Amino acid sequence: MNTPNKLTLARMIATPIFMAEMLIGFRYHYTVALVLFALASVTDAIDGHMARKYNMVTDFGKFMDPLADKMLTTAAYLGFMFIYGKGNLSWHMVAITFIVLFREFAVSSIRLVAVTAGGKVVAANMWGKCKTVSQMVGIIFALAVYAASEFVSIPAQTFAILNSVIIALFWLSAVLCAISGAIYIWGGREYIANAK
Repeated sequence: MNTPNKLTLARMIATPIFMAEMLIGFRYHYTVALVLFALASVTDAIDGHMARKYNMVTDFGKFMDPLADKMLTTAAYLGFMFIYGKGNLSWHMVAITFIVLFREFAVSSIRLVAVTAGGKVVAANMWGKCKTVSQMVGIIFALAVYAASEFVSIPAQTFAILNSVIIALFWLSAVLCAISGAIYIWGGREYIANAK
């Protein structure tokens, strides 16, 4: 197994640890979660760059790299669903997480059909990459806000504004999820039409 694929696997292994750090209320747990998520996000950029630069692109990497991203970002969204609980922002997180999961299941299904029907591994396209970057930026910002609250007292009004910004960033990612998902579905229509 080459180094980019090892980094992808490391990101997958880090996902449940990251989610535990988000949810278990030990001291500075948001800060630890932020650091781990940021490091995992960096591995996403490194493994892709390394695979292309050194000609180490594999079918395993094409399939598992986006899957590792989905695991990591979905874990963060589920964590924020828990954080917002039954507050006035909870329905936003439920809707956003549903859109993200619906898209990811649909795209992963098309990839599986493409492999089964035509032996083709569908790699991430530009829209999918933009979606992933927007998710990681939004999640890092959100975690940074909550990490900052572990060190300084943020006024309630300011904290409410910051939470609104977080939700806006998450909705932007959800829109990009829907767009990129629709493009994947359209691009995979031949495999759907010819499925047996």
